[in-house]
Amino acid sequence: MVKIFSVALLGLVAASANAAPIRLNRRIAQVIAEATATWEQACLAAGGAERCNPLSVAAMSTLLLAGGPCDQQNAADNFMDLSKELNSNQMIVLSQIFAQQPRNSPNSVAIPYCQQAPRNSELNGLFQCQFAGSNQNTFVNNVALGGEGTIPFGRTEPVSPLGSCPIHPDGPVPDGQQLTNIVQIPDAPIQGGDAGGAAPAPAPEQAREPQPEAAPAPAPAPQEGGGGFVLDNGRAAQALNAEFAGLTKGSSCTVGQTACVEGEFAQCPPGADGNNVFVTTPCNGLTCAALPLVNSPGTSITCTTLDDARARIAATGATGGLTGSE
Repeated sequence: MVKIFSVALLGLVAASANAAPIRLNRRIAQVIAEATATWEQACLAAGGAERCNPLSVAAMSTLLLAGGPCDQQNAADNFMDLSKELNSNQMIVLSQIFAQQPRNSPNSVAIPYCQQAPRNSELNGLFQCQFAGSNQNTFVNNVALGGEGTIPFGRTEPVSPLGSCPIHPDGPVPDGQQLTNIVQIPDAPIQGGDAGGAAPAPAPEQAREPQPEAAPAPAPAPQEGGGGFVLDNGRAAQALNAEFAGLTKGSSCTVGQTACVEGEFAQCPPGADGNNVFVTTPCNGLTCAALPLVNSPGTSITCTTLDDARARIAATGATGGLTGSE
């Protein structure tokens, strides 16, 4: 739809010509805001209004190192609850994809799988992929493959191929990549398996080949012709961030407007007697910023880090940092 949360570079080195290779144990991370941005956009389009962003921010944090084994699934259940309430098929599919997004790895090892069934049957049989740079035979806390938490709930054998998941059945995901960027998003909900059985892989036409690993700053360089909007997007994001810097929680607003106010995500609901003021949602350790879109003209407003926001704007060719005047 990663902060600097930059993607760690991983590889194998040999101590000598005859020695076994040693894996470089480095953190593998991602831009967590991208993992929920597409769902949040679909939620807003479906009429979820101020209910969308708090769920989005809470869900993205479950991909961080501190997240528990079932936190991501619980967040996907929360997504699914609202998706079904709003009767949005697109939100349901994106909730299923979020449940399968890889989580950050603390030292290039695999992340344990949740060992309980989800609340929503649409999530049965779904589990997260692993990032390709992780050692797929060793999980967090040096638990060897076959040990507790190394096999998804309801299965009796390790995932094959190691690191794969139902929406990406060919293997693990390139480091730092988002599933919403590298798979064909189905029109219909993904058919997972029963809670006690294996989830079938999607039909071949539902999955694309994995793309090459992305550079730490995923936004493309400025382009000519049809891609000329990239630079415009960067400058538009700067203009918005400069505008947001002057807003306070008492600022008047237009109903339906979204913004960043004092570092928090803000929306403008109808106020009493037409006195509309922003209602804010904390970014839980992150900050709110306008970011340039990558694949189409425009901007998005989301919770991220200042370093990530500056890097994304700079990648468009716009100078002057977050606001154009730094």
